[in-house]
Amino acid sequence: MIDLQQQVARLQALLEASRQVHSTIREEAVLGAVLSIVVRELEMAGAAFPGTGLSYGRVPEQGEGEGATLPIYLMQDREGKRMAELVVAPPGGRELTLYEADFIEGLVLQAAVALENARNHERNLQWARVQQDLDAARNIQRSLLPQELPEIVGYSVAFKSVTCYEVGGDYLDFVEQPDGSILMVVADVAGKGLASAMMSTSFRAAFRAMAITGLPLDDLATRMNEHHWREGEEARRRYVTAIFLRLHPETGRLEVVNAGHNPGFLLHADGSSHQFESAGTPLGLLPGMRYSSEQCWFTPGERLLFYTDGLTEVFRGDEEFGPERLMSEFSRCPSERADVILDALWTTIEDFAEGGPQSDDMTALALCRCAEDTEMPA
Repeated sequence: MIDLQQQVARLQALLEASRQVHSTIREEAVLGAVLSIVVRELEMAGAAFPGTGLSYGRVPEQGEGEGATLPIYLMQDREGKRMAELVVAPPGGRELTLYEADFIEGLVLQAAVALENARNHERNLQWARVQQDLDAARNIQRSLLPQELPEIVGYSVAFKSVTCYEVGGDYLDFVEQPDGSILMVVADVAGKGLASAMMSTSFRAAFRAMAITGLPLDDLATRMNEHHWREGEEARRRYVTAIFLRLHPETGRLEVVNAGHNPGFLLHADGSSHQFESAGTPLGLLPGMRYSSEQCWFTPGERLLFYTDGLTEVFRGDEEFGPERLMSEFSRCPSERADVILDALWTTIEDFAEGGPQSDDMTALALCRCAEDTEMPA
């Protein structure tokens, strides 16, 4: 009967100890509760968690008298990985009784669960803070995209931009020029994610500062290259491919500079096409580069597409969507509305991917010049 009563008392004590260690979601509080229970409930001389700075009572140093034989209990997570070690100092250096050792083993098992829960809770809090910051960064980056499209009589213009992660390295902008022309740019910072997004913001600031001066397009690209190169080693690793366009709406004259970017597509009214190929290396990759501009006429019934490689580097198994398929779909779109064209392209790409995950940022700019006998799309 005495043994049964002791067993009941042990279970009650262990249940109460378990309640105490599970009553908090802070790691330090869990460990502190374990130390308090071991010393106060079991009347040990001391207990400690080496390496954490947490101790209770007096725990002899290893090698100090009886300290070399102090009992050590390992706390492991569900996968068997070490989380902490509990060192117990019995009074007078004696050995633990069977009851004491059994109690501590049960306490350590419960404390290990509570400690893992506390650490998971802290990780969840940290991730929630990171996610909150990323959400704010995403909203800021979206606000840096053009909030209003330029109204160009006789033309239809639209853009679409979707990041792979919360933020990305694609950039698109419109800047009205002193001579009445409109400067447009589609750019892609090397890489993805937060680092590329930060570089994209830096690129935007430099581009806008230079664009409002009305520099010739080739000079603008040259200066952007030098500026990016001088930003330092990290910036050079995040070089920028960009394609610049200046449209003179009244005459339909186009100027294009392609700095290491994907070719731009110009589709003529008769169905033939022209590509604006790269005229130099990506911006920030090499110092001293000079870029040349290409000029042509943008006549009624023609359309133009600039895009980042996220649109073409979409895979279905080992098959890539590719620029040829993109150009084919672009040429088959019957509409003169740029937004309708982009929606159709996105639908085609999504259908091709068959629900696969997006692997890169996707940005595109479409510009159409309406046929002379066609009313301007609303």
